[in-house]
Amino acid sequence: MTGVVRSITGTLQYTSNQAHRAGAERGRESFRLDVHRDGSRVLAAHCEIDDAPAVVRDVNLRLDADNLPRECFVRIAVGGQFRGSGWFSFAADEAQCESTTTIEGRISQRFPLQAPLQAFGNHAIVNDGYAMSLYDLSKGPGKQSFFMLLSSPDHRGATGPMIYPVSLAIEYVGDEEIEVIAGRFKARHFRILDVGMPEEHPDYDLWVSADEHYIVLRATVTGYMQTAYELTRYDVAEH
Repeated sequence: MTGVVRSITGTLQYTSNQAHRAGAERGRESFRLDVHRDGSRVLAAHCEIDDAPAVVRDVNLRLDADNLPRECFVRIAVGGQFRGSGWFSFAADEAQCESTTTIEGRISQRFPLQAPLQAFGNHAIVNDGYAMSLYDLSKGPGKQSFFMLLSSPDHRGATGPMIYPVSLAIEYVGDEEIEVIAGRFKARHFRILDVGMPEEHPDYDLWVSADEHYIVLRATVTGYMQTAYELTRYDVAEH
C-alpha cells in the first residue's frame, strides 16, 4: 500500500485574448497533485510559455495536512537557456531559499515570518488555483487581503528563483457551472486584485473546481497581458 491515496493529473492550454491573435496557443502546462495518506499533498507542474523570450518552468510544492506550504523546488529556463533553480523551505517563523542563477549567482536567503506562511506562489497556473484556498468561504462572496511569498516578482516568473514578499486581495465572486475542453464542472469564481508587485498586475479571474483541490478550470488576465488558460484534460486515480 503506497502513501498516496489519490492522484489528479491534467493539462492546461495557454492562449491569447489579444485582438491580433485571439485564441492562438501561447503555451501549455501539465500537472500532478498527489494526496498522501497523512493528508499532505505534493503539487508538481511543467509549464511552457512560447512568447519570446520563451519560459520553461518545473515546480514541485509540498503542502502539509493543514494545507500550508512546507517546501518547494523551482527551475526555470528563459530563451532556451538555463536561468536558475532554487529550493524553498518554510518553518513557522522563517522562510529560506537556496538557489543558483545565471544572473545573481549563488543566493542564500532567510526571510522572517510573523506567522506560518499560508501560500507560496511559484507561477504555475495550477498553483494559482491552490492559492484560492486562502479565501474563507464561510464569509461568503466578498474581498479578503493576504500576504504570501513568490519565487519571482516577474509576471511570467522568469527571474530568480528567489524569495519575494507580496500582498494581494482575493475576491470571491460566487459559484457557477462551466464548460471547458476537459468537461463540465461545478466551479468557484475568484478574482485576484491589488497585487503589490513592481509592475502593476492586471485583474486575474480564476474558475477553480468546487472541492478541496481548487484545480484551475479556466482563467483570464486582463490589461496589457490579455491571456487565457483552460483545462484540457482531467484524470483522477484512487490508490
